[in-house]
Amino acid sequence: MSNFALELASSIRSIPDYPKPGIIFRDITTLLGNPRAFRRAVDELVQPYAGLKIDKIAGMEARGFILGGAVAHQLSAGFVPIRKKGKLPHETVSVAYSLEYGVDEMEMHIDAVEPGQKVILVDDLIATGGTAVGAVQLLRKIGADVISACFVIDLPDLGGRRKLEDLGVEVRTLVEFSGH
Repeated sequence: MSNFALELASSIRSIPDYPKPGIIFRDITTLLGNPRAFRRAVDELVQPYAGLKIDKIAGMEARGFILGGAVAHQLSAGFVPIRKKGKLPHETVSVAYSLEYGVDEMEMHIDAVEPGQKVILVDDLIATGGTAVGAVQLLRKIGADVISACFVIDLPDLGGRRKLEDLGVEVRTLVEFSGH
């Protein structure tokens, strides 16, 4: 692991047995509260796309809003919130996606992205990939060109990255943690 990855990993709090026994919850609120770590994480997420024409950053509720907003600002791109069903006030488009324990729905405003616009998906963590795959499907449903999905944390043992790559989406992560 690089010095940057070690520094970043040390700024993330690990909470054992949350939300259930055997799971280690990776809490980025400690990273967000550390000005240096937060700035560095956003800079690293932005760096590969600096100078490119990115139209929108899509962030998934809720930590993806924080990170995605910062990335959108740095890239001079618009921001698109992807929310749980029933939270957006205007006409929406929705998609069902798989969770460990069942199925849920997420949605975005139908006019949030125009067909052909280049979009980067941003969230805090990629685990099983169900939510991220659903978000990519939702964006593509209205014609977005999803060029990448970026996450602070990858849990590679859970296979989410591979699911996104199988959809033809480039995946960028900053730090990996083994296990759940």
